[in-house]
Amino acid sequence: MLSVPTTSLDLAAPDFVADPYPFFAEERRRHPVAWHEASGMFLTFDHPSVSAVQRNRDLGRIWRDREPAAYLEPFNLLHRNQMMEHEPPEHTRLRRPVTAAFNRGHIERLRPRVRELAGELLAAVDPASFDAVGDFAEPLPVLVISELLGVPRSHAPELRAWSQAIVRMYEPTPSAEVVDAAVVAARDFAALVHDLADARRTTPADDLVSDLVATDLSPDEVVASAVLLLNAGHEASVNVFGNGLVALLERGLRPADDVALTVEEMLRFDSALQLFERTATAPVTVGEVVVEPGQKIAALLGAANRDPAVFADADRVDVRRDPNPHLAFGVGVHFCLGAPLARMELAESLSALFAAFPDLVLAGEPESRGTFVLRGYRSVPVAATDG
Repeated sequence: MLSVPTTSLDLAAPDFVADPYPFFAEERRRHPVAWHEASGMFLTFDHPSVSAVQRNRDLGRIWRDREPAAYLEPFNLLHRNQMMEHEPPEHTRLRRPVTAAFNRGHIERLRPRVRELAGELLAAVDPASFDAVGDFAEPLPVLVISELLGVPRSHAPELRAWSQAIVRMYEPTPSAEVVDAAVVAARDFAALVHDLADARRTTPADDLVSDLVATDLSPDEVVASAVLLLNAGHEASVNVFGNGLVALLERGLRPADDVALTVEEMLRFDSALQLFERTATAPVTVGEVVVEPGQKIAALLGAANRDPAVFADADRVDVRRDPNPHLAFGVGVHFCLGAPLARMELAESLSALFAAFPDLVLAGEPESRGTFVLRGYRSVPVAATDG
């Protein structure tokens, strides 16, 4: 390892978690790819390297149960059976029925419902002071993805809590408390979806769980697919919305007339998912390093999305940026299946918020979730002024 570039980045350091982008810029100036001893994997810092990692079929997702495996079985069971942790042909087998269900028109059918829910949530806030995340950005996609899958609305608060507990396991060094919470959340989440799937086998409805139980997926695979969709289906929307809104309001910006361009810039500028691992199954050259079989390499999506060689004024928010070849949803075989849903939700919710409160401003210091791999805000206090 002494012959390859190395980095000593502390991925859990508070100053890094608070703002990783200056650190990424410094690393990018030194090397596009470097070995990170603390995590035991290579890290990628520029757009071409991150893209290459995601596109190369010899760099795959290979699931290994977390240890202690017996204690972590509820968490392991969900991941062992979901598409994100596999490569073709297994990935294809798991993804195909979900893709088919999405293609039946569920997402576009939800657009009027998204507008309705956004209006309900915004009508309930106090314009003088509310939390743009807790009162709006968080409940909206949870309610939407719940309706898409057929989970009763009454479970929405539990879904968000379970999701947050599970995804905290993706951070570099989860504490014992985080591990314990993830095990309980995975167990309870799976139990809810198992019960729903059993009900849909006997009494189908117009929802995605009904579609999934009608496929060749095993019961565990149906549950894992549904939990993945419930997690990924709102985590991206919540965190991209919060990150992007803070970026806009701190700079006194408003969405462009073409709100879709602003959504893409929100996805690029402060990415919700920052790190995605791959494992080499054959020797792979990325940049100037060779990743040997069994070694891991991480695509740092946020670093790629601030690469000045690809994005002019990469550290500036440009609400009309076009083209915008960001990698926030990934590329290749693992491109985010929920990207169309997230884009639709973000466009509708952003439009609704600024239509209701065109003079919106920050009303306090946003509170970070304090995590790196999934980056976002716990709270964003805002207020509508008189302009």
